[in-house]
Amino acid sequence: MASTTDAATAPRQKRDKTHWLYIAVIVAVLAGIVVGLVFPDFGKELKWLGTLFVNLIKMIIAPVIFCTIVLGIGAIRKAAQVGRIGGLALGYFIAMSTVALFIGLLVGNVLHPGDGLQLTDEVRGAGADLVSQSAEGAPEGTTGFLLSLIPTTLLSSLTSGSVLQALLVALLVGFALQAMGKAGQPILTGIGHLQKLVFRILAMIMWVAPIGAFGAIAAVVGATGVQALKSLGILMLGFYLTCALFVFLFLGTILRVVVGINVFSFLKYLGREYLLIVSSSSSETALPRLIAKMEHIGVSKPVAGIVVPTGYSFNLDGTAIYLTMASLFIAEALGDPLSVAEQIGLLVFMVVASKGAAGVSGAGLATLAGGLQSHRPELLDGVGLIVGIDRFMSEARAVTNFSGNAIATMLVATWTKELDREQMQAVLAGQRPFDETTMLDDGHAAPAVEDAGDQRRELAGAATTR
Repeated sequence: MASTTDAATAPRQKRDKTHWLYIAVIVAVLAGIVVGLVFPDFGKELKWLGTLFVNLIKMIIAPVIFCTIVLGIGAIRKAAQVGRIGGLALGYFIAMSTVALFIGLLVGNVLHPGDGLQLTDEVRGAGADLVSQSAEGAPEGTTGFLLSLIPTTLLSSLTSGSVLQALLVALLVGFALQAMGKAGQPILTGIGHLQKLVFRILAMIMWVAPIGAFGAIAAVVGATGVQALKSLGILMLGFYLTCALFVFLFLGTILRVVVGINVFSFLKYLGREYLLIVSSSSSETALPRLIAKMEHIGVSKPVAGIVVPTGYSFNLDGTAIYLTMASLFIAEALGDPLSVAEQIGLLVFMVVASKGAAGVSGAGLATLAGGLQSHRPELLDGVGLIVGIDRFMSEARAVTNFSGNAIATMLVATWTKELDREQMQAVLAGQRPFDETTMLDDGHAAPAVEDAGDQRRELAGAATTR
């Protein structure tokens, strides 16, 4: 009788209505394809809808990164812990970029996708336009890259749109609050409330996703059509397969060995983020959600707050594969294949250059054009060949970059013993669903990096007050 009464008085679990949102995104993508094919001119005019949605997401990225990193670092008692996490992450990113580069070279040399293609004068002119875009958006050289990290003011880092500037200021503020000790606790509490506000705004923005997806897909299909894809199908198929092999076979094996989970079940947990990336062709749109979901699955705040934003700038596995295969494709299409030494020199140069272009709209294509201009200018005309399908290749690029960063976060959390395995198993089993309404997990995300001595002192103090 008592159990019946308890069941009747227990609050009913709030139903997740956001699944309708992602169904709407799928419907919007299909509608965009139809409009782009049937009314191509009208479809191209809808591009601004997709741009509007992506800009709304970019508006919120810097505050998300700032709040997440500051709260993560502020919760750590020892500053050395942050350096250990960051150093391990950067070492892993360099290793994975090298592997992605090698895989792209291997597949490109096997497929030879550029053989037999002819270039028109119109296509040749497209490369020069992209170089000018690259020069405007990306910093020049190592010095320019380092100078671009410094914001004009402390607050401008949250408004400039630069992920790296927001990352730098967040690190400085986090370490400063850490050094303040108890005096900084009220500020940390305030930033915690600000984080809740930012994620609530993000949840509101997500309801615009179907409109953005419809406009973006209609525009690209209207501009390229079906015929533009046929002659470049081999390159697209080869690129898709290469990205899939890299994620499911290579990274999936590492995830199984190190973390002990299946890559398919892990990526299924991130299914809504993949839908968002494909519909917007940008992995940045899923960055705030990735941080939230990594904390929900059991990764500590410091690891999620440091690894995810850093990976978005330095762990561009999909971009590395794209640059290698696109360069080989262009060289063969122009009848000037690259030697092995030229391949290594040119492509390593462009992978390094891509770090400086992180956060720039169309960074993959612009970096490709800029790299060819500075290293092999005679190949620049071939960039115009892939302009028509770059939008479709950018989706695979973004999905691969996102997958690499998600898996990297799990690996670093495991290596640093900052992963709650009981929470991870419960989440992957569907027992603890992600809260789509707030995208915050206040109950779990307490960092597990406090000093054991501090914990003992707190327990002793509690015992003496009883």
